[in-house]
Amino acid sequence: MKVAIIGAGFSGHTAAMYIGSALGKDHDITVINMSDRFLYVPSLVWAGVGHFDVEKTRFSLKKVYKKFRVNFIHGKATEIYPDEQYVIAERRDANGGQVRVDYDYLVIATGPKLNFEATPGLGPEHGNTYSICTAGHTVQCRDKFLESVERMRLGERQKIVVGTGHPGATCQGAAFEYITNIHKSLLKRGVRDKADLLYLSNERAVGDFGVRGVHVKSGGKMLSSEQFMSAVFKEYDTSWEVQKGVKQVEKGKIFWEDYDSKEGETEYDFAMLIPQFTGMPMKYIGKDGEDVSEKVVNKSGFVIVDGIYGQPFETMSSNPDSWPAIYRNPTYQNIFAAGIAFAPPGPISVPHTNSNGLSITAAPPRTGMVSGVIGKVVAENIIDLVKHGRMTHSERMTEMAAACIASMGDSMWDGSAATIVVYPVVPDCRRYPNEEGRDLFVTDMEMGLAGAWMKRLIHTTFMHKLQGRIGWKLIPE
Repeated sequence: MKVAIIGAGFSGHTAAMYIGSALGKDHDITVINMSDRFLYVPSLVWAGVGHFDVEKTRFSLKKVYKKFRVNFIHGKATEIYPDEQYVIAERRDANGGQVRVDYDYLVIATGPKLNFEATPGLGPEHGNTYSICTAGHTVQCRDKFLESVERMRLGERQKIVVGTGHPGATCQGAAFEYITNIHKSLLKRGVRDKADLLYLSNERAVGDFGVRGVHVKSGGKMLSSEQFMSAVFKEYDTSWEVQKGVKQVEKGKIFWEDYDSKEGETEYDFAMLIPQFTGMPMKYIGKDGEDVSEKVVNKSGFVIVDGIYGQPFETMSSNPDSWPAIYRNPTYQNIFAAGIAFAPPGPISVPHTNSNGLSITAAPPRTGMVSGVIGKVVAENIIDLVKHGRMTHSERMTEMAAACIASMGDSMWDGSAATIVVYPVVPDCRRYPNEEGRDLFVTDMEMGLAGAWMKRLIHTTFMHKLQGRIGWKLIPE
């Protein structure tokens, strides 16, 4: 059997390790990835303020895949022929040219396209805003941030804006982490009094994070993530503005529209804004040369899987079975998608469209732990199919737990972190009708120095696991 995996982020790399471990000796496993190194994205938040070396977040993929008898192609997948079952990739290594990869099973785990162009003037290519979504972007962001620090040391006041750069962006958690790390970094550098910090987001409320917020029981009372995050921002002397969709960026000005259709602008000196995520662009070509992309991906380029699509939000959110369980394409049932690459049936947070018709809605996050879990589910089902001809694993995001540790300073002595455990990721009001759709025995939020230690421990532990070192399977996704 031949298995091809496109993408080697959290989901694709996890799938490759499990499939390679189980099938690599007797079957042909191939990974195609645009970079020859794995990138541990969660730690880029430290690198983006100059407190962590970007190289500590990366390692060679070839060395890992050699252990698992997995072939590796450093290249970009450009065309998929689902009827004839092969992929065309453009090599990025010294060999160059195109390569054909045949498959019996295909995993699409590309991660997102960073769609900066959806917001005119957004992104480092224009020099207007910066990003911590890739290693290269993080280095640029760090250097620009340090320029602002130098200006503050010379007595200039700087306005720093961090948040989302599109009305439909996701990854608000990364933006929250980055602005709190900026606060801590400026304190250490002795220039915090020269900076005005603003968190600017498309969320319905601060702390929504694209998952409809989080509620926990604390001291016999209910505490919301909005209250939790608001308290952090107040303590850190950081302003916040939500319910705003960024529509355009110029040097020194961010233009937005809000829930009430009001248009406005925000001035800045340095800004890190997360772009919209879309699916990676690839051609899907049928046996007669026709475009079959509608059978594989939605309009945003995400792979259609076994979810229920096209429902009103109220219907979808009341039915946990709307979310996919096995992440398999219904037309081409030997194609699976994992992580950000799969198409969700809709948002997790309550959507909002203003009177001008602009949708300002936080997209559902599918990164980190969620990506790893889905990558493992897909891998286990492909292993089942190859060995036994049937699948035995499934896990919907309405059944899935996730833990997030939002760093608020990297120091092991005076740092901090917000530790959030959510179960399930997507609220299930059928199982937990009186608890905001989540199990309040499991769901929790804490903040303190212990979280900073845990964040660093997880970095070390996962860099160990993802390099396939001894005991890697014992470490959960």
